[in-house]
Amino acid sequence: MAIEFKLPELGENIEGGDVVSILVAVGDSVSEGQAILELEAGKASMEIPSPATGTISAVHIAQGDTVEVGQLTFTIEAGDAAPASQAEPEMEAAPAPKPEEVLVENMATPVVKEEVSALVVASAPAPVAAEKAVSAAPNVRRLARELGVDIHAVAPASKGDRISLKDVKQFAKSNMGSGTDFRRASTSPGGIRVEKMSAVRKATMAHMTHCWTTIPHVTQHDMADITKLEELRKRFAPKAESAGAKLTVTAILVKVVAAALKVFPNFNCSIDPEKAEIFYKEFYNIGIAVDTERGLMVPVINDADQKNMVDIARDLGEIAKKARAGQIGLADMQGGTFSITNLGGIGGSFFTPIVNSPEVAILGVGRAIMEPYIGDNELYTSRLRMPLSLSYDHRIIDGADGARFLRWIVEAIEEPMLISLEG
Repeated sequence: MAIEFKLPELGENIEGGDVVSILVAVGDSVSEGQAILELEAGKASMEIPSPATGTISAVHIAQGDTVEVGQLTFTIEAGDAAPASQAEPEMEAAPAPKPEEVLVENMATPVVKEEVSALVVASAPAPVAAEKAVSAAPNVRRLARELGVDIHAVAPASKGDRISLKDVKQFAKSNMGSGTDFRRASTSPGGIRVEKMSAVRKATMAHMTHCWTTIPHVTQHDMADITKLEELRKRFAPKAESAGAKLTVTAILVKVVAAALKVFPNFNCSIDPEKAEIFYKEFYNIGIAVDTERGLMVPVINDADQKNMVDIARDLGEIAKKARAGQIGLADMQGGTFSITNLGGIGGSFFTPIVNSPEVAILGVGRAIMEPYIGDNELYTSRLRMPLSLSYDHRIIDGADGARFLRWIVEAIEEPMLISLEG
């Protein structure tokens, strides 16, 4: 019996991925559950297992292809009956959930999570009330809105059929020439090199666009004197190393932030603007932005409030290693309640980090510098001071709350005893 194996559901809000490697060839024997395809989707690498035992009779994709959920990938000749999930009629793609039906990570929390395509199209006329009805799935209509395409102007590939994702993309591409096409207009003798976006870059583009366009951002800045903290870090670094961990400023900040979130619960929540509801989270999972060759990733330190700094430092080392090796999984990047992005190792001072939706705040850290400082009416000739940048969602966090939160963090860094007293 021939089984047409279509790409299964990959995870919440993930509609497809890029083929990293095809692990089998025509004629190969496979067993049920054996990995036959490696994908990069939603910033994570994942292996897709065979649905049955049999022989690969056809491979319908190639390395480097972008495949969508529901797309035919392999044909497998199997002796056993096909699983029920494979006996369903062929579908173009799984319809995207309505915004109010999407869940916040592992919580039963409705939050809007939209994606934005890499294509950019000049503004198109909005449909008017008198427009005739069109037949298109919700995810197709959403793509059209994001590209600025009038869905009523798109013709299906076959007369009488529903408009597909491919129809919308083709319409967008064909209409890009109506404006200024930079590839044709360029007169530079050097020309232009075009590369296909990686799955990580596409996921970053979509998510950051959603975060920036849906969250009214405010960023506040402050400086923390880490002279005493750095002395303590160096003193206890050998003890951490003996436990297999590297005690870094980031590890210390994770502990500080977890304590601050308990004092300021409105920084550890998500919101549903449609229902005007706030979801306060009583767990403290801190996402850490990691710079990799494949792009930015934000793996999560779970239950940071229940771990000591050595445990956190060990976890940080492990997730950073996995991220840079391309071995990070979806589970490693889900469930965050607050994020930290530390650019101190590269350089720079203040910046404006983008809130990682559905979280409501993120802490940016710059490079610490030695400088003169006046504190408590005393002039210090040289103190090690670290720039901090707190971005937050102004729909749920007011400016005064942002100032209090950031000052609490600064004071906890300068006087670690505050964590034990109030955190």
